[in-house]
Amino acid sequence: MTSTVANSGIDVCSRALILIGADPITSFDDPTTEALVAVNMYEDVAQAALASMRWRFATEQSQLSRLVEAPTGRYDAAYQVPADMLMMNALTINDMNVEHTIYGDKIFCNVSPQDELVADYIYRAPEEDWPSYFTIAVEYTMASVFAGSIARNETLVSIMDQKAALAMAKARSLDSQQNTTRKLTTSRFLTERLS
Repeated sequence: MTSTVANSGIDVCSRALILIGADPITSFDDPTTEALVAVNMYEDVAQAALASMRWRFATEQSQLSRLVEAPTGRYDAAYQVPADMLMMNALTINDMNVEHTIYGDKIFCNVSPQDELVADYIYRAPEEDWPSYFTIAVEYTMASVFAGSIARNETLVSIMDQKAALAMAKARSLDSQQNTTRKLTTSRFLTERLS
């Protein structure tokens, strides 16, 4: 038997179940308590984990289209939130941040009709695009859910929560290394030291 990567929600949930000593599932439609918990909890857990940080593998850019109907007050323009957006990271025009507010599924801001508004946001990346460090963190998070709802073992819940937190911290650290390293401005420190 060859080990494979988890590239679906079923795979992630099955591995989480194995972590607590339960039987894996083959489908969210299985007639088992494990599948019932998985189908009801998995998507929220996955989306919450994705929205918890500006993950490089789940970051997207999109040029937004201005809506015809203007906001009722305070803002000049309304734009539709991208359909796949979980969390807004930035809204820019020519790489300059734009002050904005999100109301429901609309983005309100004060920009001219000629401006090209670009949104940077976290989207619901499919499991096959998740790096292993993130997948493992979500597996431990789901294992904690299963430990409480299936095993009904608070000690196991606590252990899985700790493992999930540690795995998520490692995932954040690894993912953050994919950005260009920012140069530390030392001129102020040197000026203070030399004075």
